[in-house]
Amino acid sequence: MNGVPIDAPLGVTYHEFMVNLERSYHVAGFRLPGTCRVNEQGTLVVGGVEVTNLVQRFGTPLYVFDEAHFRSRCREYRAALARFYPQSRLLYAGKACLTTGLVRLLLQEGLGLDVVSGGELYTALKAGFPAANIVMHGNNKTPEELELALTSGVGRFVVDSFDELDLLEQMAARFNTTAEIWLRVTPGIEAHTHSHIQTGQIDSKFGFPLVNGQALAAVQRALVLPHLRLRGIHAHIGSQILETEPFRLLVGVLAEFLATVRASTGQVLSELDLGGGLGIRYTEADDPPAPSDMVQVIATALERECKERELPLPQLVLEPGRSLVGEAGLTLYTVGTRKEIPGVRTYVSVDGGMADNPRVALYQAEYTCALANRMLDEPEETVTIAGRFCESGDILIKDVRLPRARRGDILVVFSTGAYHYSMASNYNRVPRPAMVTVYEGEADLLVERETYEDLTRLDRIPARYRKWAAAEAAASGSYRNEDGLAR
Repeated sequence: MNGVPIDAPLGVTYHEFMVNLERSYHVAGFRLPGTCRVNEQGTLVVGGVEVTNLVQRFGTPLYVFDEAHFRSRCREYRAALARFYPQSRLLYAGKACLTTGLVRLLLQEGLGLDVVSGGELYTALKAGFPAANIVMHGNNKTPEELELALTSGVGRFVVDSFDELDLLEQMAARFNTTAEIWLRVTPGIEAHTHSHIQTGQIDSKFGFPLVNGQALAAVQRALVLPHLRLRGIHAHIGSQILETEPFRLLVGVLAEFLATVRASTGQVLSELDLGGGLGIRYTEADDPPAPSDMVQVIATALERECKERELPLPQLVLEPGRSLVGEAGLTLYTVGTRKEIPGVRTYVSVDGGMADNPRVALYQAEYTCALANRMLDEPEETVTIAGRFCESGDILIKDVRLPRARRGDILVVFSTGAYHYSMASNYNRVPRPAMVTVYEGEADLLVERETYEDLTRLDRIPARYRKWAAAEAAASGSYRNEDGLAR
């Protein structure tokens, strides 16, 4: 079995499919995600394709996307919402990972999409995604981005500030349209996660605080602006959350705010977006709730809180990103140099690093890895996986037990589907990796590997630099081309 078939019943979850595998595959206690398995030769197989074949065909570093895993996670969320809270919508948080090909999968799986920039919006529109099913986020949307969103017919705008309320009103008036909006609020809930990915606390660049009255004032302001139509409230408390209690608390806080809005303005808001934030397994220490567990907690709390306040049940919107795509991704590297410092540390370097995975440097993120071409070999040493970039902090994984790594081995890092490709850079002028999707024994490109030509394609040499070089050449008697470069 390669994973959940596309035509699998919607009510069958990813977990139910995976427990029926003939055997479970583990690396140092870490259960391999999705369709990953190990063949008799000890080679990792994902989506029915041996990773050695992927490397031969596409090179490394290589982002690999387990399509069956992603589809099954979408269906698990949808099944849970249909069961516990049918009056709901599921959006994919595009910032986690977005390509035109992935947008097509969202269409097939019946999800909406949230975007946070003109580039993400353009990607979705270019892939044929209906604008009415797109929600536009961003704490500092530019006028150009708002124009694209307004003229393309984006379904909802999430507004973070009074300044944006006024700007969106002006632009909607200019285009003679009405913008349907949610107000983003900061509920004062600090989820147990890294401080850089907490967003629900009062001191945040996102949203209107509830505790000081700004959120209610924003509601009152939005209700009188003629080209804005306030539909609901949005809140997001952070990412990589590994418990359900913060979501239950969030529901209580927002239900009370909805009641306050009704009492103060007479307006009953009909849409409530709780964002995303559910975590995934990066290491064996991570034990996230299943999406169905989170949905059940939210649905139960929302029904109870609304009943206590005699509020009609709002439409519930969720925006998972990482928990949909995170474990569907893995990254392949080729092992290069080895450096042993006796009594201190052994470094094993690979041909990627912080430019294709900046999360370790940003968040001290931890990962699980293995030698993908030698999965059955016994670990025999503790090493640190170093990247190729010119920073001492370019370390992917510290102190991991592996078989003795050799030059040319394939290192696989698991759970790299979220915030890797989307945050990748060209640091050190290194081209960004390719991304391939694997499904039922087939591999296809989602993103081509960048080339050196891509790195310089947008570079320009100012005319005065050419004049300077030409003058220098004339003085020295050397021959130069039209750019002033020696031949």
